[in-house]
Amino acid sequence: MLAQRGYIVASVDNRGTGARGRAWRKLIYRQMGVVETQDQAAAARAVGRLPYVDSTRLGIWGWSYGGFMTLNALTQTPDVYRMGISVAPVTHWKYYDTIYTERYNGLPQDNAAGYDKGSPLTYAKNLKGRLLIVHGSGDDNVHFQNTEAMVNALVAANRPFSLMVYPNRNHSISGGTTRQHLFTLLTTFVEENLPATTNGERRAALP
Repeated sequence: MLAQRGYIVASVDNRGTGARGRAWRKLIYRQMGVVETQDQAAAARAVGRLPYVDSTRLGIWGWSYGGFMTLNALTQTPDVYRMGISVAPVTHWKYYDTIYTERYNGLPQDNAAGYDKGSPLTYAKNLKGRLLIVHGSGDDNVHFQNTEAMVNALVAANRPFSLMVYPNRNHSISGGTTRQHLFTLLTTFVEENLPATTNGERRAALP
């Protein structure tokens, strides 16, 4: 849909994804949110060097772990992206379920530095780009306290951002006309904050 509106869209498998073997997957062990963020930024810079892409108009968005990645991208590598949308994000792994988190990040009491190093809460003060956070208050997977913590960190750092809360919606943010409202919101935010090309100019991109 964004491509139809003039955007370049890219999807990147960073370190920690499954397709390239065990060693590749394990590179994020005990540091979730660190090397993935570096890889996404490297990919965004590569996309920005394409002759038909405007490197000053790069955006990123994601849902759940992707929302976590978006927040880290905008706060750990703030000079790369003009805009980001984070939906239902984890913001610190201490807030997520232990059976998942401790498998990849170890015990928090044994790896406190790793938990903090990969958390966007640590870097909230670095935010430069336009940010929209979206979360359902009834999310039973990534609990809403994750977004509350991020909001508190951004407020403490005096960084502007936008927030949309869907009351009682779960992790899928669905039901009735909710999805229609959600994707209209997301599309409008992209178009207002990362306008696509006109008259043959270089395009905006969401790598």
